[in-house]
Amino acid sequence: MKQVTISNPFITLIVLDYGAIIQKLLVKDDEGRYTNVVVGYDFPSKYPYDTASLGACVGRYAGRIANGGFTLDFKNYLLPTIDGIHLHGGRQGFGKKYWTIEEVHHGDEPFVRLSYFSKHLEEGYPGNLKASVTYKIKNNELYIIHEAKTDLSTVVNLTNHSYFKLDGENSIDHYFLKLNCPKIVETHKNLLPTGKLIPVKGTEKDFSSERQIGKTRFDTPFATNDESSFAAMVYSKKSGISMEVNTNQRGLVVYTPKDFPAICFETQNFPDAPNQPNFPSSVLRPNETYRNASVFKFDLVT
Repeated sequence: MKQVTISNPFITLIVLDYGAIIQKLLVKDDEGRYTNVVVGYDFPSKYPYDTASLGACVGRYAGRIANGGFTLDFKNYLLPTIDGIHLHGGRQGFGKKYWTIEEVHHGDEPFVRLSYFSKHLEEGYPGNLKASVTYKIKNNELYIIHEAKTDLSTVVNLTNHSYFKLDGENSIDHYFLKLNCPKIVETHKNLLPTGKLIPVKGTEKDFSSERQIGKTRFDTPFATNDESSFAAMVYSKKSGISMEVNTNQRGLVVYTPKDFPAICFETQNFPDAPNQPNFPSSVLRPNETYRNASVFKFDLVT
């Protein structure tokens, strides 16, 4: 298992070739102290046994797919399921694969680019898919750019599954959160979409105005504001660290795990889009390039 470290005066990023995982993301404060703002293992050897997708690149399709598969161009494709639901790409999604380190650049705007070749019918998905993820740091921003090309029509939905923890506290109740997400993807109890988008205004998950998270917990797919790339902002007064999320994706899954204090912002398409004709298309054709470009901007607040 290989590690790659890139850094600038404000951010240090440690990435693994296994799962294209973000192992550590260190942000420096005004006094020169570093805070690791993601949850991860100190020892890379633990990641193959991780069940939470800590920091991993999730694919070929992030999130849930219903009905044990999907139909594309009049062909049915069956996917591995648990209780009838396909999650995060299957038994061994992209987060459990070794990626190839294609390029590492140090100096101004350092970056690391990794790639993974997913064979036709791997986990049931059609097409030989060449996926890549580029992690780039520029000033106080982390760019995460997922791209993919295929030789046969397929579906694709890639995201990074980092769990953000902005301070050393044992809770996130004191975090302040703002979401620029006017609608929620309505789901059944099993978290599969009904096919409807419902207004967030007035609900428990309405964070259109900045407020403390408190006891609110999330496993919630939101629809972002299609007139703006700004999707979310979160900060901790205890560390003084804030994070802003910008993305070109129409979906944002906000997730708070039960077992440890953290929050995920998974920029992606809607869950089960391959089976939902009214959702943004997840289909990738051979002459197209899939691209998920998201930026995580860190600042210090008082």
